[in-house]
Amino acid sequence: MNAFVAFLHHIAFVAIMLILSAEMLILKQPLTLTSARKIQIYDAIYGTSAILILIIGSLRVMYFEKGADYYMHSAPFIAKMILFIIVGLISIHPTVTFIKWGKSLKQGIVPTLTEAQNRKLRMIIHVELTLLALIILCAALMAKGIGYFG
Repeated sequence: MNAFVAFLHHIAFVAIMLILSAEMLILKQPLTLTSARKIQIYDAIYGTSAILILIIGSLRVMYFEKGADYYMHSAPFIAKMILFIIVGLISIHPTVTFIKWGKSLKQGIVPTLTEAQNRKLRMIIHVELTLLALIILCAALMAKGIGYFG
């Protein structure tokens, strides 16, 4: 059961990385009705995956792995949580932007996205992907017991 729960946790994390990469690729092209709708769908999947990561990760910490006490004394685990929170906070701006497109998309109008807005969205996604890569590093350190201070 531990392996299956870990697998689900990792799949949700991979989904986030893939979704952000897909959003980045779409934003490099001129926005169309189809691409704007895809971004909205992808962002909903992103949010769902993030929630799954939190739920499954919490279950792993409390019931399936070494126990909460161990993780609360692991610097890489604490760093992972801080990085995950930062990613969540900076993802608010793109999500709000994509949600605001809903009204115009329902009317069949391509949302307005200036070059500056597009650059900002892509920069935020780049930062998210970089921080997610650091989370993978923290996970590797944590798995090897590096940074445990208990």
